[in-house]
Amino acid sequence: MAPRPLSRRAALVAALAAAVAAPIALSAAPARAEKVNQSFLGGVAIEGYDPVAYLKQGRPVEGSSDFTTQWNGAVWRFASAENRDAFSAAPETYAPAYGGYCAWAVSQGYTASIDPDAWKIVDGRLYLNYNKSIQQRWEQDVPGNIAKGDANWPEIEAGL
Repeated sequence: MAPRPLSRRAALVAALAAAVAAPIALSAAPARAEKVNQSFLGGVAIEGYDPVAYLKQGRPVEGSSDFTTQWNGAVWRFASAENRDAFSAAPETYAPAYGGYCAWAVSQGYTASIDPDAWKIVDGRLYLNYNKSIQQRWEQDVPGNIAKGDANWPEIEAGL
């Protein structure tokens, strides 16, 4: 016995269901990459400083345009090919928290630019701040400010 053709109403319902289901199916794609704080000119992350140097050398080191990589939509600069290669192999290990935005600002629910000299490594993670004065505020309660920043970041990032 041959199947009956769909009524116009059943066809309309099927088309509507397909239209609603398509975006839901597409949204099951992997999570998007974290948004990165970039300079206004050139899309350079963390003001052109080498994120690997903070962890390996224990100090901020200006990166070079000779050693760069693209990650999360930004250009990252490095002081050496070795640092660039280390970052490329494990960017989540070296990339700063909160996409390189000011850790204090994120803990307060907004974003701000950073001063590469206002930084701290906590549990192997780089945190940057707007300036040294703001960093002193952030350091008054590092665990609390990280917890607040971690809680605030998904909503802040979604608005970027």
